[in-house]
Amino acid sequence: MKKTRITFIVLLIYFNINGQKPRARDIGVPFVGKTGMFNTITDVKGVEVGYSTIISGKGDNIVGKGPIRTGVTAIFPRGKAKKFSPVYANWYSLNGNGEMTGTTWVTESGFLETPIMITNTNSVGVVRDAVLKWYVDTDWYSGEDWWYTYPVVAETYDGFLNDIYGFHVKEKHVLEAIQDAKSGRIAEGNVGGGTGMMCLGYKGGTGTSSRVFKIKEESYTVGAIVQSNFGAKWNLSIAGVPVGVELKDTLNYKFNGPPKSRRQEGDGSIIVIVATDAPLLPHQLKRVAQRIPLGVGIVGGRGSNGSGDIFLAFSTANENAFNRDETTTVKSMPNDKLMPVFEATVQAVQEAIINAMIAAETMEGINGNTAYALPHDLLIETLKKYNRLKE
Repeated sequence: MKKTRITFIVLLIYFNINGQKPRARDIGVPFVGKTGMFNTITDVKGVEVGYSTIISGKGDNIVGKGPIRTGVTAIFPRGKAKKFSPVYANWYSLNGNGEMTGTTWVTESGFLETPIMITNTNSVGVVRDAVLKWYVDTDWYSGEDWWYTYPVVAETYDGFLNDIYGFHVKEKHVLEAIQDAKSGRIAEGNVGGGTGMMCLGYKGGTGTSSRVFKIKEESYTVGAIVQSNFGAKWNLSIAGVPVGVELKDTLNYKFNGPPKSRRQEGDGSIIVIVATDAPLLPHQLKRVAQRIPLGVGIVGGRGSNGSGDIFLAFSTANENAFNRDETTTVKSMPNDKLMPVFEATVQAVQEAIINAMIAAETMEGINGNTAYALPHDLLIETLKKYNRLKE
């Protein structure tokens, strides 16, 4: 036990000195599979992610003034410099108590034509409108003077920590997330749309992970990003260890208000976006999206009645597949070769959720409501108790 605490202290000192937050692997959580360079969705070439994080005020909630704990996440499948560059995509809902706009055309057409934005439940409209205006201002369609599109905007509910009825997400925050979008290492935890989220009994938020694998001699990448706001504490499982049960009396949510709520333990939502450079067609990406719940379930998700569990998968391969006028030729992976893609998806989603919780910090929001960070030291001790700590 003493050695574990010393190791934990050394890790904290290291990450503080280097200005980084520890991730799940950094504190010894074991995972299966090989990650990409950054262990993020941006390991899939071309993918960019950006955030706008809005945190201000404390104390009693005054609608329209705060406290504010919310934000916006932007995901560009081919990077914002590419402008209009559709990718094959499809989506799936485990439980539909939530929203992801634009998905009917994704299924109908087989293409994702827009960036993916994620925010809080009450800000879907303003985010969608801001994206449309940004298209006009930046000539997204490169000279076309007549076009229509259906921005993809997803949400999870942050109203227990955020003044959600104050509608604090504005056009400027959407533009900030878009402009912030970049490749490489990205932030996790209390950032972007994940700022005010709670997960499996602790503070949740934004998390990401990736996997690299080979099919025959070709190497491919799968990356996942989550906005994690779901689940009951007693179901929390990390590395096969019943962490939620072990820590059931540790740092439970504090709700001072609102005094009336229909929220049940386990309610919430999770949005998951999976990217890959494997040459998959829309019907195959539907199959990938349908495997995402397996990763969510391993960590403790149960598809609660009050949860919006909505997932989208896209492929950056076949860059010239979209054409309004000409017949195109595309590459397609055989269905019999998809198992490594499914495995990578499940593994990346599982790790992304845990990364979100590891990176998240304790947050006090409206009325003093508090979601506590998953305590790293107790997690390490619990994993060690079950002989699951990677030394």
